Amino acid sequence: MYSSNLKGFILAMVSSAFIGSSFIIKKKGLRRAGVNGPRASVGGYGYLLEPLWWIGMITMIVGEIANFAAYIYAPAVLVTPLGALSIIVSAVLAHFLLKEKLQKMGMLGCLLCIVGSTVIVLHSPEEESLSSVEQIWELAIQPAFLLYTAAAVAITLVLVLYCAPRCGQTNIMVYIGICSIIGSLTVMSIKAIGIAIELTLEGTNQLKYFQTWIFAMVAITCIITQLNYLNMALDTFNTAVVSPIYYALFTSFTILASAIMFKDYSGQSASSIASELCGFITVLSGTAILHSTREPDPPIITDLYTPISPRVSWYIQGNRELWKQKDEDGSPPSFITILRHDYFK
Repeated sequence: MYSSNLKGFILAMVSSAFIGSSFIIKKKGLRRAGVNGPRASVGGYGYLLEPLWWIGMITMIVGEIANFAAYIYAPAVLVTPLGALSIIVSAVLAHFLLKEKLQKMGMLGCLLCIVGSTVIVLHSPEEESLSSVEQIWELAIQPAFLLYTAAAVAITLVLVLYCAPRCGQTNIMVYIGICSIIGSLTVMSIKAIGIAIELTLEGTNQLKYFQTWIFAMVAITCIITQLNYLNMALDTFNTAVVSPIYYALFTSFTILASAIMFKDYSGQSASSIASELCGFITVLSGTAILHSTREPDPPIITDLYTPISPRVSWYIQGNRELWKQKDEDGSPPSFITILRHDYFK
C-alpha cells in the first residue's frame, strides 16, 4: 500500500500533466473558433461553441481536482513545487503540436521560474490549522487583508478598463496580471469553501453560515474573470510563454495574499525571509528572460478571402493600352486606373 506522501506525489504529477495539456487543447480550440468568428483576444466568445475548447476545460478541471486531492494526502511543500511541471508539459507540447518554438534562452527562463518558485515554496512557513469557515472570515476582515483586497481590485480595474484596451494585444503582462491578481483572491476563497465542504461531510454543517456563500460567490466571480482573460492571453501570445509567466505571477501573488491573511511570516527567521526574497528575484528574472525571447505570433489575417494562386495585375495606361504584370515583377509604368483580379492556372 502506498504511503500518503506517495499518493500525493502521484496525484500532483497527474495534475501537472492534465493542466499542462489543457493549455494546448484550449488554444487549439481557440484557433478553430477564431476562424469562424471574432477571436477571444478581441472580445469574441465563439470558443464557447467549440467542442475542443470544452475538452481543454474538462482536462483543466480534472487536473485541478487531482491537485486538490493531492493536498489531502501530502503537505503543500511537496505538492506546490510540482505544479511547475505543467510549464514543462505545455512548453513541450506547444513546441511539437502548435509549432511554437521555444528558444534556448526561453528554456533558461523556464528553468529559472521553476527554480525560483521551488525556493519560495520550500522556504515558505507552515500555515495555521483552521477548523471552521468563521475562522477564515475573521482573518479575511482584518484591516491588512482588506487593504490588500482593495488594492487588488483597484489594480485589476485599471488593467481591465485602461491597460487592456490600449496595450493588451502587445503586452503579455496585462492579461496575465489580471489572472494572477484575481487568482490570489480565488485561492483564499477556495480554501474557505474546501474547509466548509470537509467539515460538512464530517457532520458539522457549514452551509448555514452566510460566510460560506459569500466565499462561494467571490470564488465564482474570480474564476470566471480568470478564465476570460486567460483565454485572451492564450489566444494572443505564445503558449510556451503564457504558461510559465502565469505560473510565476500566480504563485507570487498567492503567497503574498496568504502571508497577509494568515500572517505566515510571523516568527520567521532572517535566513528564511532572505531565501524567499532570492526566490522572488529568480522568478522575476526568468519572467523577464521569457518575455524578451518571445517569438512574435504571425499576424492575424482579416481578409475574408486570401488567394493562394499567382496574382496578375492589369493596368490601363494613359494611351488606353493594357499592360499585364505579375506581383513579383518590377514596378509597373505610370497608369490612371488599376483593375486587379486573381488568375488561376
